[in-house]
Amino acid sequence: MNNFRGGFGGGFGGANLQNLMRQAQKMQEDMEKAKEELVNTDFVGTSGGGMVEVTLSGDKKTKKVTIKPEVVDPDDIEMLEDLIQSAFNDAVQKITQAEQEKLPQMPQGF
Repeated sequence: MNNFRGGFGGGFGGANLQNLMRQAQKMQEDMEKAKEELVNTDFVGTSGGGMVEVTLSGDKKTKKVTIKPEVVDPDDIEMLEDLIQSAFNDAVQKITQAEQEKLPQMPQGF
């Protein structure tokens, strides 16, 4: 007698394939939820000991820039520009770190 069962049910484990598909769908749902949480989170970058603050949303859109009056020197605009740039970079770095922590890592080949 031939033990061959037609279709894919026997040899490839149809239940395992369904399980894999469910896991992939759950991973996608978890990833979307994590992305939404990140977008709705504010990240504050600072420089100059808090003299300049930049607030970005998780999708890296500027929400607010705060500059303490005492850091504004009309004779040294370059310093203020550097502080703003540094605060932006700090906020972006915080977003990147949060993305790495919250978003599930995709397996190789995806």
